[in-house]
Amino acid sequence: MPPVAAPIPAPSDPSDGPRHVAIIMDGNGRWAKARGMPRTAGHRRGVETVRATVRAAGELGVEYLTLFGFSTENWKRPADEVNFLMGLLRQYLRAELDTLAKEGARLRVVGDRDGLAADIVDMINIAEERTRANARIHVSIALNYGGRADIVQAAQRLAQAVALGKLAPAAIDEQTVERHLLTRDLPEPDLLIRTGGDQRISNFLLWQSAYTELIFSPALWPDFSKADLEYAIAEFRRRERRYGAVAG
Repeated sequence: MPPVAAPIPAPSDPSDGPRHVAIIMDGNGRWAKARGMPRTAGHRRGVETVRATVRAAGELGVEYLTLFGFSTENWKRPADEVNFLMGLLRQYLRAELDTLAKEGARLRVVGDRDGLAADIVDMINIAEERTRANARIHVSIALNYGGRADIVQAAQRLAQAVALGKLAPAAIDEQTVERHLLTRDLPEPDLLIRTGGDQRISNFLLWQSAYTELIFSPALWPDFSKADLEYAIAEFRRRERRYGAVAG
């Protein structure tokens, strides 16, 4: 459990930030194992934490929240666990859509949808369309997402544009690459939190996190609370972001 956080500056001042928080939700399996429960119980409890974290982020003035829900590598897990996770996703989309819409949250999914079941893609499309006009908080869920695959796909699109004569190689800069990433409609994350104690970013938002502040929380995802989020935000606001420059 982190120490009690220092008071957080009023979120109404956008200079305090963070504007965009990304979270690697890790520790569901360990949470369940510690209680003598199947891994699926940890995943089910983790969905409750997603619900609470979306609400807490909105209350704390976060404009964009991106959650790492399922990576391209997660397909390597046992088939029964993957099927359970996809079932939880279906339940979440059905159960939470009304609440998200009512509370002014815009929902979008970032990742390769070709690998997802057709009914899930349909549910995603419906949820995105229904919440498109909402702006209180932008909630993105990364599904079948990998940072390296995102960069590779962007490179392929750029190479195709060059081959067709629509783009000169010399015209490709960082902004051009960013416009071809799956996250092109999102600002870069200011703060990335990984729960569960491990200190790595596991192929999540590799390009986008070049200057993101990293915080590794010891809390397992099912135990992650609003207080843990407050602590991370307070720590973020104590840091000085220099982007390679000298401190002022």
